[in-house]
Amino acid sequence: MAAHEEDPNRPDPHQDPMHPGDPLTSDAQLEKRVADTHGLPGDEMTALERMEAEIEPLVENVSPDLAPAVEEFMAETALANEAESAAVADDSQFSGTAGLEGASFATAEVGPYISFQHVCKSFGDFVVLKDVSFFVNPGETLCILGRSGVGKSVSLQIIMGFLKPDSGTVLVAGQEIAGLTEREMQQVRQKVTMVFQSGALFDSITVGENVAFPLRERGDMREDQILLVVRGLLEMVGVAGMEDHLPSDLSTGMKRSVAIARALAAQPSAVLYDEPTTMVDPLMGNLLCELIQRLKTQLHLTSIVVTHDMRFAEKLADRVVFLHEGRARFFGTMEEMRASDDPILCEFLAMDELVLPGRPMPEAPVEKAL
Repeated sequence: MAAHEEDPNRPDPHQDPMHPGDPLTSDAQLEKRVADTHGLPGDEMTALERMEAEIEPLVENVSPDLAPAVEEFMAETALANEAESAAVADDSQFSGTAGLEGASFATAEVGPYISFQHVCKSFGDFVVLKDVSFFVNPGETLCILGRSGVGKSVSLQIIMGFLKPDSGTVLVAGQEIAGLTEREMQQVRQKVTMVFQSGALFDSITVGENVAFPLRERGDMREDQILLVVRGLLEMVGVAGMEDHLPSDLSTGMKRSVAIARALAAQPSAVLYDEPTTMVDPLMGNLLCELIQRLKTQLHLTSIVVTHDMRFAEKLADRVVFLHEGRARFFGTMEEMRASDDPILCEFLAMDELVLPGRPMPEAPVEKAL
């Protein structure tokens, strides 16, 4: 071959090797893409490689051909959430049972990521929430505990804007949501997603199309990129190869996993989980618990988990709020909960056979298997 002739088989350094014919995504282009999506300043992109390294354990079970696409996609989420968490100050003044009355919250860019302030909600004559207050800081997990019918799931629906409180204030990322229009609430739901107890998947489309729905709504990804991310997310949550199945083909636990994958496809800052371990076997419950914890840690996700499973709460929660007869009977850390001598709380813990002070937790089935 003459010296001036180029080898036609030599890779073009200006082309994306994963997508021949497409320009290679430069650092500047990737910086702009993430900044446009999440409102990040350009200098945050210097942390992208570090973030990709941090989330490698999250994608360790993903096939090598899918891992790069999922890793980059998840790194964008984690980087945006880390920046947002750093911008929000920790408001630790509102903790413990004694702090429930008259507590004050910081607003705007400081304070909790999600907060309830003296929220009341009734359905006709039936009062569900009575002057309920709690918060969750950026990157933390709050577990909402209580018996059936005390307003746990109603609280999540109020945060999502599906229900309006009768009174009180609900803040999401410093923004009061009560007076927002539906279009404005849609913008909030781009940051805060919910995993319903039923999964709430679209029954008439495939699992893959369910997970792809938020990606296609974005409008800035090619179809081949979407398919890679969808397959990778499904592998990451433990339901590999199910993209062509309908939701009706799945077990309850698998539907929950798919719902988590769909939530992650929206690249959220916060995820709300409604009874994620209800009606699933102990092994699946432990796998879901481990997944939620890893997502929180490695994606810097803010999480609120409604659960009746105290072993689950013990593993996940930075703080817990215990609802009883429509009121927040307790709000604080797990350590404060263990030390409480409130008779109602102690009765609830005893009914669930929670580990009380000085009593070790029983091993979970998945831990025994390992």
